Amino acid sequence: MPEGDTVWQAARRLDAALTGHILTECDIRVPRYATVDLSGETVDSVVSRGKHLLTRIGEYTIHTHLKMEGSWQVYPRGARWRRPAHQARIVLGTADTVAVGFSLGITEVVDRSDEESVVGHLGPDLLGRDWDAAVATSNLVAAGTRPIGEALLDQRIMAGIGNVYRNEICFLRGIDPRTPTDHVPNPSKMVDLAHRLLNANRDRPVRVTTGDRRPGRRDWVYGRGGKPCLRCGTLIVAGEFGEEPGRERSIFYCPNCQPLLRPDG
Repeated sequence: MPEGDTVWQAARRLDAALTGHILTECDIRVPRYATVDLSGETVDSVVSRGKHLLTRIGEYTIHTHLKMEGSWQVYPRGARWRRPAHQARIVLGTADTVAVGFSLGITEVVDRSDEESVVGHLGPDLLGRDWDAAVATSNLVAAGTRPIGEALLDQRIMAGIGNVYRNEICFLRGIDPRTPTDHVPNPSKMVDLAHRLLNANRDRPVRVTTGDRRPGRRDWVYGRGGKPCLRCGTLIVAGEFGEEPGRERSIFYCPNCQPLLRPDG
């Protein structure tokens, strides 16, 4: 699932392509909204909220979420799409540009005044105007005995962290992702790190958490199972981890740099 910085970049591309322009085409290929046609309306803005995208058009907001396979792509009118047409869930066109949402996990239309019904549950957005480190820290502390690796993925705590960042944040703070959150020292530092990492990467074409842009050295642990730790040389452990059966996600950690802190000490 894309990270918050990826979604932020998608919002910027869509906003640049659509905002201020009149829609000449609005094709929503989701049965519930197939009859919705916003052609003739002007796009007011496209913004991200955590991992959610909000395209504001007149009295309505098109709410989309990329989930695992989704993407928004922008083309000059008449250009050939890079993904199959049958994967398109929504097509928004202007006189010169076509924006296509492929394989989106969520595509829905809500009244603009009712946006909170789709994003109101989210915690402070790490890349948003509503960012509040104190609220995010309080939310994280309230996670109690939940494993820190699960708490970091909970968008109700703070919005924008995905699996890459949760693994990298845990490494940089020296915490095994299975550690209970209430055993994590200085949770405010974890929140601050998350904010700094996403902001540092939001304008980069390639995400880097190590400071080294060379291929294979951009991440400390994510995707590096069985490879030497870039810090100490210990082999990185890869596994599956999740609170709910069937919803496990990949975890990567260095058993030397990230000791597991258990409730029993």
